Amino acid sequence: MMAVKLSPRLLAVAELVDTNGSVCDVGTDHALLPCYLYSRGVKDITASDINDGPLVAARETIEKYIGADCPIRLVKSDGLRNIDYADNVIVAGMGGELIARIVSECSFLKPDISFILQPMTKAEILRKELYKNGFRITDEKTAEEGEKLYVIIKAQYVGKSEEVSEAFSYTGLCKDKKYLEKQRKSLSRAAESCKESAPDRSAVLSATAEEIEKIISEVCL
Repeated sequence: MMAVKLSPRLLAVAELVDTNGSVCDVGTDHALLPCYLYSRGVKDITASDINDGPLVAARETIEKYIGADCPIRLVKSDGLRNIDYADNVIVAGMGGELIARIVSECSFLKPDISFILQPMTKAEILRKELYKNGFRITDEKTAEEGEKLYVIIKAQYVGKSEEVSEAFSYTGLCKDKKYLEKQRKSLSRAAESCKESAPDRSAVLSATAEEIEKIISEVCL
């Protein structure tokens, strides 16, 4: 078995997976993450994608790193629609809104299932939608790759809808000062840019940035 080397982003995703349970990697692309998890002892793995091309590439990756007889299942599926069950559901490398849609359509929700989610954009929308649809965030971590900083969210279903504050939607449980500062600066710039055209929205953005500033000061204590 060849060693599988993951990018910092995917490695951070893998670190939040419970290797004692089954895994489904939604939107697997080249299946590097499933191959890595298999090499770390996870034997019940499904790799899915909505298109045939990525599944062909995934099969080639699996044969390269593990072998043609590898038990990793390849399933063509729009999100989780053709997936029966998994203890760990991974949805990484997509926009936050799409991830939220995929998770909300899961047909096998249980409190002991972990959803490991890595949004490329709109993490604030993903957090809001998770809580709105009865999920709770249990952990967050970040990964730096080149000049980009990614956040990885781990959530579980509790069945109770809840609204979260604007500040929480931008920070979640993350304690990475660099990530929090990035969010604060982005909100401050957005507030300034719409100060004249949308003063009410600008005020909300400024207030949220101030709340995050307080969070940063507490993290640094």
